[in-house]
Amino acid sequence: MQSYKDIENGVVLSVCSLDCPDQCGLLVHKEDGKIKKISGDPNHPVTKGNICNKVRNMGERIYDSKRIKNPLKRVGKKGEGNFAIISWEEAIDTITNHWKNLISEEGAQTILPYSFYGNMGKLAAEGMDRRFFNRLGSSQLDRTICSVAGSTGYRYTMGGSYGTDPEEMTETKLFIFWGINAVSTNMHQVTIAQKAKKSGAKVIVIDVHKNQTGRMADWFIPILPGTDGALALGIMHILYKEKLVDRSFLEEYTIGYEELEDHLEQYQPQMVSDITGVPVEDIYKLARMYGAISPSMIRIGNGLQHHDNGGMSTRTIACLPALTGQWLVKGGGAVKSNSGFLSFNTAALQRPDLKKTKTRTINMNQIGKALLEPDNPIRSLYVYGSNPALVAPEANRVREGLARDDLFTVVHDLFITETAKFADIVLPSTSAFENTDFYTSYWHNYIHLHEPIIAPYGESKSNTAVFRLLAKAMEFDEQTLKDDDEELMKQALNDLSNPYLSDITYEKLKNERYIKASNLTDLLKNLQTPSGKIELYSKTMEEDGYPALPTYIPLVEEQDYPLQFIPGPSHNFLNSTFSNNDKHITLEKAPKIFMNQKDADNRGIEDGTTVRIWNDRGECELVVSVGEQVLPGVVVSQGLWSDMPGKKQLVNALTPDRIADMGGGATFFSGRVNVERMNKDV
Repeated sequence: MQSYKDIENGVVLSVCSLDCPDQCGLLVHKEDGKIKKISGDPNHPVTKGNICNKVRNMGERIYDSKRIKNPLKRVGKKGEGNFAIISWEEAIDTITNHWKNLISEEGAQTILPYSFYGNMGKLAAEGMDRRFFNRLGSSQLDRTICSVAGSTGYRYTMGGSYGTDPEEMTETKLFIFWGINAVSTNMHQVTIAQKAKKSGAKVIVIDVHKNQTGRMADWFIPILPGTDGALALGIMHILYKEKLVDRSFLEEYTIGYEELEDHLEQYQPQMVSDITGVPVEDIYKLARMYGAISPSMIRIGNGLQHHDNGGMSTRTIACLPALTGQWLVKGGGAVKSNSGFLSFNTAALQRPDLKKTKTRTINMNQIGKALLEPDNPIRSLYVYGSNPALVAPEANRVREGLARDDLFTVVHDLFITETAKFADIVLPSTSAFENTDFYTSYWHNYIHLHEPIIAPYGESKSNTAVFRLLAKAMEFDEQTLKDDDEELMKQALNDLSNPYLSDITYEKLKNERYIKASNLTDLLKNLQTPSGKIELYSKTMEEDGYPALPTYIPLVEEQDYPLQFIPGPSHNFLNSTFSNNDKHITLEKAPKIFMNQKDADNRGIEDGTTVRIWNDRGECELVVSVGEQVLPGVVVSQGLWSDMPGKKQLVNALTPDRIADMGGGATFFSGRVNVERMNKDV
């Protein structure tokens, strides 16, 4: 069969590489060997031909004139972004000679990789790179910036990242979108809900901001940030009191339901209302709807887990479907992530056995602190699939660390990002359309194969290709550091212990392109909790130092600042991806901050004016949108905007690098700020 890359004119299958739960099936239209248009694959069983503007306009990014074509070396001061073109040979020699000297003089742990899922391909994000740094003996990175707090909390209840199959949600009669702007971040979940609405389903949105998802709901419930766990406990209290729980399900499939009932006595609706800002009558209405309507499904978002108490909040909400027996009803249950159904042989892909010695692990949320640590300092940083100067918390501290003259930084990316401006060497990266890889969704249950569609742009190389070059230059002779991409995939899909992927092979995937996980109806038979049941009471949590039962724990209070600050996602960017591309900037228009009318009136702030937002970590200046989209005491921004001359729009200059209650997660949404009026805009 002719490879997609060799097809000059025609339409070929692809899959979206973005860090998004939908992972859409794509059709890429080619003319004269280049991408002319990107559309959705109408035959994909979940995404059904619908795609977002981000990927629809991906071609603008792939052929952006600002894209890097050649390896570069810095010729000016760090942060200025001045570079000269060099050869790949010089780039690899410069990097590896520097590392060899560092290892000889101070040890390999002075080197740190920094990466995340800018490309969700498993080979690009966690393949040869992990093998290389394991073998190198470098410091390890704890990749916790996104979903780990919530996933950890959910795992205490359900044993892993397992939830409702999206393809069954057409049967759902009550959708609760909890802490997720799904219109912007999980559009096909919204499409399914809207289809179900035509058959009488209701949609409830619980969030701190009445964004696009809140506006499409049958009922929007505003809530104070970080109080989601308290609301869930109040709902449980009413479910038990009004005998709306499914006792037979609780007896057969859970542990701790009697202890939970006693524990819930303290979560009286009035107390919960005082904590959450949700009126008592609304708490009763919500609980009664949830107890009466079936099938009901809760879509648990990333938002609520980015708090000091994010793990416990997610763990608490995850208990709700068990109380009403929704896991036995088609279209009922909950979804935080479905990645467990598609888990592969991670050890075979990443090869942790290549580590020769024990080394330190650094939490990626605290990269600013780590770069400024004087004891046992990081001397070299290798960045790929991420842009910490824009996406990491305490951004001013991050940039101060990146500006160190004694820090040797390498960035492998498609563009001169905010981080790349501080680099000593910049390497041009291929896009996903130029790579071989496989993808696993964390929402729907399909695994995808992807093969290159276009030739590499300029002299760009994939992550796997670069790490093979680095391994060779470091004189590492292990075959595991020479394996090609096909071999990497075969190893990752071999000897699978996952019962849901028991019949998946590389050969089958190559033939069919995408395959659904099997045996999904066996979820309650395969729970990976210690008891094999849904754990409303978790002995493991108790052993780990947490309350064994769901418990509301307030946020860390930053006393000096009156407003809770939530830097939410935008509609047309994905984290920092697209924030430097003209087409997507035009679609997103301008960075804003949303403020309640009462807070604005108290400060003499009018809608549409520019305001200064600040705390002791930093400041930024945004245009304010005044109204009732947020509760008093809360301000919400949307999106990570690339640096622009004369603009102060770095929202992560304001966010704390504290670690969440579980998993080492981020606390982006638990910071506080003040806001004041600046000169009125015309």
